[in-house]
Amino acid sequence: MDLNLRKAVLANVTGHSEDELEHTIVDAIQSGEEKMLPGLGVLFEVIWETAPENEKEQMLSYLAQGLKQ
Repeated sequence: MDLNLRKAVLANVTGHSEDELEHTIVDAIQSGEEKMLPGLGVLFEVIWETAPENEKEQMLSYLAQGLKQ
């Protein structure tokens, strides 16, 4: 079976409002299920590809700070 995870995740959330996207992200994180991680990765990829350079630097700073805890 040929499954394109990126396409499936994007098809599942395309057209969602900001509130719906937030619910999807929060639900995935709170569930703690490993199977949700690839979907979050796809969403992060979209964020990263569309963010301006200064916001990428800020995201990296947040990530580095979070990993120090």
